[in-house]
Parts: sequence; C-alpha cells; structure tokens
Amino acid sequence: MSEQENKMGVMPINSLLLSMAVPIMISMLVQALYNIVDSIFVAKVSENAFTAVSLAFPIQSLMIAVATGTGVGINALLSRGLGEKKQEFVDKIANHAVILAIFSAILFMVLGLVGARFFFAAQTDIAEIVDGGTKYLTIVCICSLPLFLQVTFERTLQATGRTLYSMMSQGLGAIINIILDPIFIFGLLGMPKLGIAGAALATIIGQTGGMLIGLYLNVKKNPEIHFSFKQLCPDFIIIKRIYAIGIPSIVMSSLMSVTTFSLNRILIGFSTTATNVLGAYYKLQSFIFMPVFGLNNAMIPIIGYNYGARKKDRIFKTVKLSAMYAVGIMLTGLTVFELFPHILLRMFNPSDMMLEIGVPALRIICISFIFAGFCIVCSSMFQALGVSMYSLILSVCRQLVVLVPAAYLLSKLGDVNLVWWAFPIAEVMSVVCCIFFLRKIVKLLDF
Repeated sequence: MSEQENKMGVMPINSLLLSMAVPIMISMLVQALYNIVDSIFVAKVSENAFTAVSLAFPIQSLMIAVATGTGVGINALLSRGLGEKKQEFVDKIANHAVILAIFSAILFMVLGLVGARFFFAAQTDIAEIVDGGTKYLTIVCICSLPLFLQVTFERTLQATGRTLYSMMSQGLGAIINIILDPIFIFGLLGMPKLGIAGAALATIIGQTGGMLIGLYLNVKKNPEIHFSFKQLCPDFIIIKRIYAIGIPSIVMSSLMSVTTFSLNRILIGFSTTATNVLGAYYKLQSFIFMPVFGLNNAMIPIIGYNYGARKKDRIFKTVKLSAMYAVGIMLTGLTVFELFPHILLRMFNPSDMMLEIGVPALRIICISFIFAGFCIVCSSMFQALGVSMYSLILSVCRQLVVLVPAAYLLSKLGDVNLVWWAFPIAEVMSVVCCIFFLRKIVKLLDF
C-alpha cells in the first residue's frame, strides 16, 4: 500500500479532513476574493457595466457547473479506483478527464459565438448592457479551455489527497486575475483601457496560469496518476461511467444558472437595481459558500476511497465532521450578513436605491444559511457514494420546484422585499429532503 493510500485509509479522520480541506478552502477563498474584486472594478466603470456582468453570471455558472460536475465524476471514480488499487482504471479516468475538458470547451466556444447577444437581448433592451455583456461573455466562452483544464487538473490532484498543490493551482490563477483586472479595465501601466472586456481578458489569463501550474504539478508531483497525452482516444464506456456520476452534478449545478436567469427576469420587473442586488449577493455569498464547497471537495475523495475500501465507520465520521464544520462556517456567514450588510454592499459603489433594496435583501436571504451547510454536505456525500440522483432531486426541488415559483408568487404582491424570502423557504424544504434520503443511505452502507 502506498503512502498516499495509507493517508486516505488509516489517518485519523479529523486530521485527514482538515489537512485536505484547509488548502482547498484557502484557494476557494482566494477564488471568491477575485470574483468580488472583478465586480468591484467593473462597478467603478458604470452601473450598467456591473449589470452586464451580473446578467452574464448564469452562463459563467453553467460553464463552472459543467467543469466541476464532470470533476465530481472524475474525482469519485479516481478515489474509488485508488481505494480498490486499480491503477489501469485510474489512468484511464485521468486521461478521459482531459478529453472531456476539450469537448466542453468546444461546446461553449460555439455557444459564445452564436448565442451571447441573444442571451442578453432576452433580458434587457438597454443597448449599453447588451453590447458590453455580449463582448464580455463572448470572450469568456471562446477562451474557455483554460477554465476546463484548470478544474480538471485541480480535481486529479484532490483525488489523490494533494490538496496543497490544488490550492497552488487555483490560487495562482486567482492572484493573476486580481493583478490584471485594474490594469486591463482602466488602462494602467501603458495598457489600453478595455473596460468590461478587460475584466474578461484578465479572467482568461488567470485561468491559463492556473491551468499550466496544474498540469506541471500533476506530471511532476502526482505519481498515483499517469497522464498519457498520446492516448487521448475516447472510450465511451469510461465516459458513461464518469457522467453517470457527473451528469446529476452538472444538472444540479446548472440549475443555478436557470435559477439566476429566472430570478433576474423576476427582479428586473422591479428595477435593474434589484438585479444588481442579486448579483452582489451571489458575489458576497461566495465568501461563505466557497469554503464549504472546499470542505466538500476534500470530503468526496475520502468517502470515495473508504467506500471502495469498505470502511463504513470512516465514512460516517467524515460526514459527521464535515457537517459540523459546514454549519459552523454558515453560522459565521449569517452573523456577518445580519450585522454588516451596509459595509458589504458599499464594496460595489452602490446607489442609494441599491442600499435601500440590498440591506433588507441580505438580511433576509442569509436566514437560509442556517440550513444550507447541512444540505450541501449531504448532497456531496450522495455524489461520493455514487447516488448522485439524490443530489439532483434535492437540487431540482429546492430551486425549480420551490425557490423560483416562490419568488414569482411573492413578486406578485408588489414588494421586492418579499421576494427574498423565497431563499429560506427553499432551504427548509431541502432539509426535509436530505433527512429522507439519509435514511436510505444508511441501508446502502450496510456492508
């Protein structure tokens, strides 16, 4: 048994979870920081520029959903293969991860070329928003290959427990983005002033940096996985196995895009400022949710490995500790959002109307944090155990069955403040679903 297998199989769970989770959580906090910095700089260009970036968020979320959802399938199968000591299978999964990243990038390249302007025109008729948003989204979509490969290389590092290297990959990309944002947006250091297009260009260059360091670390520092770029020939049986786990995760994450698009359509009926509040919220909440997602990214390979090794007690302890940490993080977020909403919103150069709408919005939405941490951990556990359909059902019910319809019905009462209550209502329903599915999971682990 290799050193890394010993770590995944016998190291005390709390130490193992923290040693794997903390680097990912740090890298995701950096990722959240660059998302907010990106929006802060764009907001200084104009309110319409900030609106354009906010309206582009659903497509960017969709790209990330495809990348990370595919990564869930890759991560779960890699860690399980390592636990079962099937090296040939592990290498096949790793090589197919690269193939699927390339295919995904081609798909979004086409989408950006033919659909970007239509996407914005479907949401608003303000020419400045449509033109700026189209330019931003076209660049991001056409140059999406670095994003997909960066996520792929991060997940292969995470699957073998090398989360410190994963942090280096993601952190470098985010830092490059943060540095280049003001230079490209405002034309500093002799660069031309590119405005919103500069934000897109900085993002692409940052992702390219993260991709390159991720590739290097996998080839030089990840001996459990062997990439063979001469054998990038698709095996549809392998692809089917990856997406059997990954597609529910992709669909589940993609629902965020559908939800955000739907909520934007509902809120723009009140004002574009209301959509800006939603956009600001999604940027701000990433500081709370990203660490939880980082915790889950560490949890998935631990569960997958021990499920393959048939170590039930380690699985249960991992889930219990993850839930405790996740709830603690979310309660911290709840406290910050309730006490300091003005300070949080002032990062986006808000108008008086944005503050008037945004302060109560943040205080209402963050009530959902009480339940969200537990639900996120449960959803990731379902994915790690290969029952991603539970996660999909949970997400569909939360977002499409409850959140969007509740927001629409509450909007009909004519008060934008009531719309925000759809978030805690949806999260309460999620808790009920999680408890129901957890009772079924106990039977699955009866070995």
